[in-house]
Amino acid sequence: MNKPILLAVDDDAQVLRAVSRDLRSKYGKEFRILSTTSATEALESLKDLKNKNEVVALFLSDQRMPEMLGVDFLQHAKELYPDARRILLTAYSDTDAAIRAINDVQLDYYLMKPWDPPEEKLFPALDEQLEEWQSNHVPPFQGIRIAGYQWSPRSHQIKDFLSGNLIPYQWLDVESNETGRELVELNKIDTKELPAVFFEDGSFLLNPNLQLVGEKTGMRSKASKTLYDVTIIGAGPAGLAAAVYGGSEGLNTSVVERRAPGGQAGTSSRIENYLGFPNGLSGAELSRRAISQAVRFGVELLTPQEVVDISLKDKYKIITLVDGSVINTRSVIITTGVDYRSLDATDVDKFTGAGIYYGASTTEAHACRERDVYIVGGGNSAGQSAMYLSNFARNVFIVIRKRDLSSTMSQYLIDQINNTPNIHVLGETIVGQVYGNEKLEEICLENMVTKSRRQEKASALFIFIGAKPVTDWLKLDIIKDEKGYIETGRDLFKYESFKKAWKLQREPYLLETCSPGIFAAGDVRAGAMNRVASAVGEGAMAIKFVHEYLAEN
Repeated sequence: MNKPILLAVDDDAQVLRAVSRDLRSKYGKEFRILSTTSATEALESLKDLKNKNEVVALFLSDQRMPEMLGVDFLQHAKELYPDARRILLTAYSDTDAAIRAINDVQLDYYLMKPWDPPEEKLFPALDEQLEEWQSNHVPPFQGIRIAGYQWSPRSHQIKDFLSGNLIPYQWLDVESNETGRELVELNKIDTKELPAVFFEDGSFLLNPNLQLVGEKTGMRSKASKTLYDVTIIGAGPAGLAAAVYGGSEGLNTSVVERRAPGGQAGTSSRIENYLGFPNGLSGAELSRRAISQAVRFGVELLTPQEVVDISLKDKYKIITLVDGSVINTRSVIITTGVDYRSLDATDVDKFTGAGIYYGASTTEAHACRERDVYIVGGGNSAGQSAMYLSNFARNVFIVIRKRDLSSTMSQYLIDQINNTPNIHVLGETIVGQVYGNEKLEEICLENMVTKSRRQEKASALFIFIGAKPVTDWLKLDIIKDEKGYIETGRDLFKYESFKKAWKLQREPYLLETCSPGIFAAGDVRAGAMNRVASAVGEGAMAIKFVHEYLAEN
């Protein structure tokens, strides 16, 4: 965290040097000392300091300056830093002006020139003022700040992206947060250009796409090498496990992730049945640990970046990215996992990102404080989300088609839900329609048995229903089952097209697709077990088969 600032302004350079010298000698260890001979320059710098989220503890200004009087400078400075202490340096002839300024600009103190010796005439006064400031000061958040509207889909998208990539940020709702409004007004930002993302260096982006935000936060979206041994598409548990094992075993490895590492598991607020973590851990924490391991082994992570196609050239694979660039690789592991199915209810698309969210409970939980929220889905992800949201929301309602959760959710989660008084399960019920103006306001609940319908107030609706494989992007002739999951290994023999296309003397490896050297692991693979542990195991296993494939080629 940067030190708080003491800012001195005096048009007399010799006097300013003396002030700065004395301030540094006494306060240099705890505070950063800035000084200027120009009041106009000082005011300009305050705008930059505000954008950087810097803290000014005290202003020390001369009264008689040619650009503006000291009291005028302090009046302007007060608008940007109202909590900073304000001290005026005056000659004996200006004491009347200083006394008037006590009321005009809420001046905290005035000092007479000269102040020698400072130990008697300067430091005691400043000590008192700084002690008063410190007693009321709350250190500001250090990091990225997002100013926007709570119910803006783009705001949600950026928050979800940063959260998924484990990048701390502060959300500033311009409708309710004074700091957010100040930043927008200070930088003359049109509200149509929101959200605005402010960075620690004082720069900001207006309504940016995720790739711009990623580049600004140091993420890499361009491959740095001309050829890789293996490229992993998707950074869920299977992809991250493959990355760790690939990197640790000496393979030149790259990973491409379109949004944030962790996949669906990364959005889980708590995973309690993963081996070796008796107290559970969040999906984000599991992802963070895996990424640290992979990077330590030299794996290159490209995010946010999206694959749009794979083509073959001799025995090399050419991966085309959404920005038109390509990655050349000797083998590929597809670990794109699954995505939540869209809720089939009237007007859901209208409010997606504005009160309706797919697997984003951790991102939007604080906005649900003391409100009623609904979850659609009866799997473990829905249960984990309900438990997390129960810490914020007044009531959490789980809407499911079945009578109860017993056939779809782990017993440990059912027990936790039953023991949480503000979680309620609505069995044999569906959401038929949603209502609102700019954001979700109400939902229509339909009982599947009685056919009765009722409208309820809803601040948020979180959807965790089933899954569909993320394979629509795959244009290469890879065999998939009727639901779109990628077929691998001996299961390929039941397809006539495979028998005609496979020209190798050997059978496909256990996780190999119908295209030699292209493997699939985790939830995207037909027959996968849909568990974090099994996905991790398949990712590690895929690297073994990559080694065997590379050895024969």
